[in-house]
Amino acid sequence: MTDRPQASEAVARALRPAFAGAVHLPGDEAYDTERLAWMRAVESCPAAVAMATGTEDIQAAVRAAREAGVPFALQGTGHGAVHPSDGGLLLRTSALNAVTVAPASRTAVVQAGALWSDVIAAAAPFGLAPLSGTPMVGAAGFTLGGGIGWLSREFGYAADSLVSAEVVGADGQLRIASAAENPDLYWALRGGSGNFGVAAEFTVRLYPVATVYAGHLLFDLDRAPEGVPHYLEWAPQQPGQLSTALLMMRMPPGPPVPEPFRGKQFLCLRVCFDGSATEGERLLKPLFDTLDAPVAGALTEMPFAQAGPAIAGPPPPPMVAHQVIDLFHTVPQAGVDAMVAAAGTGSAAPPMSTVEIRHWSGAMATPGPDAGPVGHRDVPFSVITTAMIPAPAMAAPVREWADGLHARLEPFATGGTFLNFLTDGSKTRTAYTEANWSRLQEAKRTWDPENFFRVNHNIPPR
Repeated sequence: MTDRPQASEAVARALRPAFAGAVHLPGDEAYDTERLAWMRAVESCPAAVAMATGTEDIQAAVRAAREAGVPFALQGTGHGAVHPSDGGLLLRTSALNAVTVAPASRTAVVQAGALWSDVIAAAAPFGLAPLSGTPMVGAAGFTLGGGIGWLSREFGYAADSLVSAEVVGADGQLRIASAAENPDLYWALRGGSGNFGVAAEFTVRLYPVATVYAGHLLFDLDRAPEGVPHYLEWAPQQPGQLSTALLMMRMPPGPPVPEPFRGKQFLCLRVCFDGSATEGERLLKPLFDTLDAPVAGALTEMPFAQAGPAIAGPPPPPMVAHQVIDLFHTVPQAGVDAMVAAAGTGSAAPPMSTVEIRHWSGAMATPGPDAGPVGHRDVPFSVITTAMIPAPAMAAPVREWADGLHARLEPFATGGTFLNFLTDGSKTRTAYTEANWSRLQEAKRTWDPENFFRVNHNIPPR
């Protein structure tokens, strides 16, 4: 069905008997706001935007999309949007943000639209923390896509913490997915993203982390030629309690960046250590000896609930960005030279761009025997190249810069990617091992043989 007015009317007609939330059609005042994803590179023009108020609304929306014969898309925040939902039914879950913590079992029950900030705030009074990402990101999409956060080197991927989920399937039925019920669906959810249903509510493990030694430091970018290779040698020797990333970055040219730093280039160290400041300083000292004195920033002991902004800065506004991820077993000197040439002092790095080297490994590399299909667990490093596109005229040079660095790094990379950082929907398969991809396709054939859930990082049925 391609005629948008007809599609809109068909969707609205199918929703009316059972959907309790608001439904916004093209021309409605709220339509142009609610259809937008945080990742503005994806511009969606759905036939209708339906605002879920509960699990029954999710079921009704799935059934309505089937009845109207239109694509179905799901959106909490839209950070992970990769395909537009044109002509379809876009279901928004942002109002479903309740979190219930069970401190005795160290678990939290999380609704589909909750942000990590909601989960962090609910867990903090009990001295507990989730395996969360950026606080403003949706917990469901992050967890089902794998989820690497600042506690992942100590405790594993967010997907590894998933205990169970209430899943609305392609037939509109509600099912439990856990180790005991529908175990093949449970396996597929833990890394297979939204391909198998809508996780209306899910339970995750929490961990006894109340305070961390965390923050970020800015150094002169001139230290990059020596600092990057030293970081690559130093990081694999560190305990799982210490998570770090080293970035070559060009600051945004305006607010909220303070005037002295606008548009300037820096080498940035991000740190989260589940331990004391004294021990953190001891572990970091060899790195500081190479990087010299920071020009700004701080590392301090703080509640985990404050660590996200301290590490990565205030949350950025919705944006158009181009991002490329490469994974590495080792990064040779030629790879270091390529990164420094692209992002170092005097380079042509675009405004608002970063080249981030992140250390993985630790508990992420040692999963339990029943672990889900989260990507490539054996890699110790990623390089994530990101640049904002502030205006359409900047799109071509920004992409040329990021893709050019990717081309120079590609000979040394594994060829794999990670779903949460992947913005190219044509490369979904590269986020999985061949064995897991095959098993995911089998699960898709069982749970969604018609590929109803396809406006996503799609895994087609075998």
